[in-house]
Amino acid sequence: MPNVDIERYLDAMWLERGLSDNTLAAYRRDLNKANDWLVKRDKCLLDATPTDLLECMSQRLIAGLSSRSVARWLSALRGFYRHQILSGSLQDDPSAQLEHPKLGRPLPSVLSAQQIENLLDAPDTSTTLGLRDRAMLELLYASGLRISELIQLEMSQINSRQGVVRVIGKGSKERLVPMGEVAMDWMLRYFQQARQNLSKGGAVVFPSNRGKMMTRQTFWYAIKRYALQAGITSHVSPHTLRHAFATHLVDNGADLRAVQMMLGHSDLSTTQIYTHVAQQRLQALLQEHHPRG
Repeated sequence: MPNVDIERYLDAMWLERGLSDNTLAAYRRDLNKANDWLVKRDKCLLDATPTDLLECMSQRLIAGLSSRSVARWLSALRGFYRHQILSGSLQDDPSAQLEHPKLGRPLPSVLSAQQIENLLDAPDTSTTLGLRDRAMLELLYASGLRISELIQLEMSQINSRQGVVRVIGKGSKERLVPMGEVAMDWMLRYFQQARQNLSKGGAVVFPSNRGKMMTRQTFWYAIKRYALQAGITSHVSPHTLRHAFATHLVDNGADLRAVQMMLGHSDLSTTQIYTHVAQQRLQALLQEHHPRG
């Protein structure tokens, strides 16, 4: 059996490509595990066949490794074999025919309608800041705004008569998004009872308690606090409400093009992820509640 010097290869990668310690450590683990698997079959990395490597990769997927981890493992193998060919130790790359597992786009986690209700109910609306935060949460969920769009929103962008907000999104692109009756009611209540205590004549719709534009971090921490009050243990951020807005629309049969326009996505493929979220939720419901699920 040929001698496999993984460390010599890693030293060469460190010199040639300046790989970080973390990357080198990951490559070391991946290559050693592959070599150990082959040794149990009286082989090693240097005499492995494409079939051997395909079986090894399949075993890693069956064992529960994520597609991303297996893709990194395959990258480590290909780098190793490329180095062996350049150094004259091998003539052919047995990993050349292996295909990277499809990574796909990670699906965003989505709160249920009841969790959203609990989150919206969390602020103490008898206080100025609580009423402001309730209006912000309602608008986020009703209109799917990004957090940057929300905190930069100015009074001139709110059309109370038509119930729409003029949003200036990425690339200074403008879009009109309906607010919905419930969100509009909370906005009007906030304007009438709380905003004058914060605004000091400024144009920002939702100023901080100092009368200035709120930072993203300030509202992020507020949402985290309200999520805990609502008993939500999963990760929650301002973007969670944007995801919920889009997913709940798709769940209820909204046209994907309309959702794309309201979210301000330039490409429909970005919006299509919410159809996958909806399908995943339906499958989970089927498995949980159907007698033959």
